[in-house]
Amino acid sequence: MSIVLVTGANGFVGSHVIPALLDAGHHVLALVRDDAAAERVERRLAESQRARVEVRRGDVTRPETLPAALAGADAVVHLAAIPRDWDGGQTLRLVNTEGTRNVLAAMRAGGVARLVHLGAMGVVDEPDLHYASSKAKAMALVRESGLRWTILAPSLLFGERDGFFNILAGLVRMSPGIVPLTGRGRARFQPLAVEDLGRACAIALGDDAYVGRELPLGGPRLWTYREIVEEVLRGMGRHQLLVPMPVALIRLVAGAAEAVRIPFPVATDQLRQLRYDNTGPLDSVRAGFGFDPRPMEGGLTHLRRRLRDQEPGAGVPG
Repeated sequence: MSIVLVTGANGFVGSHVIPALLDAGHHVLALVRDDAAAERVERRLAESQRARVEVRRGDVTRPETLPAALAGADAVVHLAAIPRDWDGGQTLRLVNTEGTRNVLAAMRAGGVARLVHLGAMGVVDEPDLHYASSKAKAMALVRESGLRWTILAPSLLFGERDGFFNILAGLVRMSPGIVPLTGRGRARFQPLAVEDLGRACAIALGDDAYVGRELPLGGPRLWTYREIVEEVLRGMGRHQLLVPMPVALIRLVAGAAEAVRIPFPVATDQLRQLRYDNTGPLDSVRAGFGFDPRPMEGGLTHLRRRLRDQEPGAGVPG
């Protein structure tokens, strides 16, 4: 058993990784920034799990808060990250890159050597790709950290409270009768069940054979963006027409929405990322961790509920 500090504990990934770590016998220190986040962590746990989770306050962008958060930890699972911002990549760099730098420095200062870091599949350090660049830089920092690191680099993650698929479901709800499809919908992805990421994380943490390794993680088949939207519709029980829209037009609308900070399902940064496939070896989970990942077919029925209703004890499909 290890005592594991989990950053981003109240996020989508954290809410699924923490139970996997507990099932593997670990004690979890859940890093959150405020009381609301602490309440979310506790609400998502079974009653039997709560005794082995200690909530600690801290912020990866405030390095002075990290030494106390790390006290007593044997290892860190670093999940804290954001997918988009409103300021041309500045906040993405602050949280995803500099936040990682701060965690690594605090670990070295505190003598905590073991790290499992959540990277991302297919990211490249190009200046106009704000999210991808922030994550690629963070992964480079981890490789150069001198710690006993493992990097898990998943493709899109699906499961209750996910981001990408709930965004698409929101777009479906906003567009009765038709669903706009970005471009020709040919960009390819390899969606992975978030529970499988949690299982892989627990395995990697418990086995020194994973130290110094970077492992891409994807599901058992490749999906085009169009096929993903079609699966979202099936998961929601909807029948709507897909209408291809020029990327330039969607970029114009997304950019205008970002300029006035109006929520829009896709960010201009994410549109630029579509020029790259988000795929890896189809046997990555089996080869790396010895189990077969869950296919996405039929796995998106949580989208019949709105995001707020996917919380434990929340409402009914809507």
